[in-house]
Amino acid sequence: MQVHDGQGQLELRDTDVPVPGAGQLLVRVRAAGLNRGEFLLAHGLHAKGGGNAKAVGTEAAGEVVACGAEVSAWKPGDQVMGRCPGAFAEYVLMDQREAMRRPSRLSWEEAAAIPLTSMVVHDMLVLQGRLQADQWVLVPGVSSGVGVTAMLMAKALGARVIGTSGSQEKLDRLRGLGLDLGLKTRLPDFKDAVLRATEGQGVNLVINTVGGSVFAECLRCMAFEGRLATVGYVDGVLSADLDLEALHSKRLTLFGVSNKLRSTAQRAQGVPAFIAQILPLIESGRITPLVDQVFPFEQLPQAKAVMDASNHLGKIVLAGLP
Repeated sequence: MQVHDGQGQLELRDTDVPVPGAGQLLVRVRAAGLNRGEFLLAHGLHAKGGGNAKAVGTEAAGEVVACGAEVSAWKPGDQVMGRCPGAFAEYVLMDQREAMRRPSRLSWEEAAAIPLTSMVVHDMLVLQGRLQADQWVLVPGVSSGVGVTAMLMAKALGARVIGTSGSQEKLDRLRGLGLDLGLKTRLPDFKDAVLRATEGQGVNLVINTVGGSVFAECLRCMAFEGRLATVGYVDGVLSADLDLEALHSKRLTLFGVSNKLRSTAQRAQGVPAFIAQILPLIESGRITPLVDQVFPFEQLPQAKAVMDASNHLGKIVLAGLP
């Protein structure tokens, strides 16, 4: 992907098969997940100019083809899933610290929907969010890929979940998957309903997938010692009012989740905890990634258009390499 006149352009290019370096796996990609953030120019992930094209795609599932030096836990033929740069390709390099074994009960497409989104959600719910069973979670934009994953993981951890969406149809489908309360709205007008549902206490954790337009309302929904995670700003609103009195008196915690400025080692720190805490829930069937649509690799522009239109529920995945 490259930027011209402020617009991102997708191009399919032939490149050499990469050679794994020390600690790397060469993976034959079977499926790769789409994530909205990797296409948002506002995130600053793509340099301007045709000479600075960046390979896109950040999570994949496939088979190990070759291993670099200092790799002992993997061998060719192993089935793997993990975060990796340039995942929209036939072959990709994956750091062994990011690699996880594909659960046998999952398809390639389901496995490709896990690594980035589920690792981000685990960070928000568990590592930073300190979520406990029976606590309340609010997810504005619950029908997004991150939102659905947050709902499924929170329910598997024993929490209760409130979600907002502009689509009643999507909320109805999510209710069948465990959503406790669905609020049909795209506006910052959900505080009263949230407080009623929580008997006036508010929610313990907010997963803000929308952005600044709902930030202040999210703050008004928080319980004493509540936590709020900001994971995106699909609304394009990058600033919001902050109620310092509420922050102070209710001992609130606000944090962001992004991999942009983290080193490879920092990103890998959470993988062992994810493998120990979440992978067993996936392997046992308590969590199954929700894949909305699967597109052939050559139809990436069409897949992105569906994602941009926000008509999907859960994840969009590329698969079917020639």
